[in-house]
Amino acid sequence: MTGGGLILVVEDSEEDTEAIQRALSRSHPLLDLEFAPRSEDVLPRLLDPAARTPDLVLLDLNMPGIGGLALLSSLRAHTACASLTVVVFTSSTASAEEDACYAAGADSYIYKPVNFELFQTVLRGAVDFWLPRAADGAVTAAPPAAPPA
Repeated sequence: MTGGGLILVVEDSEEDTEAIQRALSRSHPLLDLEFAPRSEDVLPRLLDPAARTPDLVLLDLNMPGIGGLALLSSLRAHTACASLTVVVFTSSTASAEEDACYAAGADSYIYKPVNFELFQTVLRGAVDFWLPRAADGAVTAAPPAAPPA
């Protein structure tokens, strides 16, 4: 997908913010990116009726103050945010954190590669997969059709 859309990136690291911006500006130049460096600002922003609703939320877990997992739980608890597509994009490889994120309602859990080329490829793949589903209102991919009997 190379069309537009809005991604809200919840990320406190300036280095990761710059990498995300560089990667997506190359692969998806028509995307609008909005960055939230503080978790505390995300829920009020999403509940603001005058603000554009993002098509995808890219969420870092390791945030100061309210952590990404707590923010994810808060988002899923609000009806206005419950159907947002939320992709956790984190440096954490802990399987317990991954399980907790899925239990809290994450649509996907993706590890941030250190190598920029791989980082860009992984991020492009996530956006290409999730952005069309968010635009269609689908939260998950449809199961494959059963073969004819």
